[in-house]
Amino acid sequence: MREVLSGCPFCRIVAGDAPAEVVHSSDHVLGFRDTRPVAPVHLLLIPKEHVESMAELEEEHAGALSELFRAAAHLARAERVDETGWRLVTNVGHAAG
Repeated sequence: MREVLSGCPFCRIVAGDAPAEVVHSSDHVLGFRDTRPVAPVHLLLIPKEHVESMAELEEEHAGALSELFRAAAHLARAERVDETGWRLVTNVGHAAG
């Protein structure tokens, strides 16, 4: 069972309670367009299970993390940025953005 926190905006998107332009959905990962993009292609990829911080990942998250990286590569190809270049970033903590 997925943990969903009502105050978490990402949990609300996963639950379908908040709008998002979804570009990828699998068992463990959801991808959607950023509502305030800072790049021509700006997508967010999140685990469907609530994770408070990437700093708290455990061995049990290995499958979802691997799936997230595969989704990123797939979306780079789908968005046609796979040959020009793309980056995958994570923010940890409030000061990281």
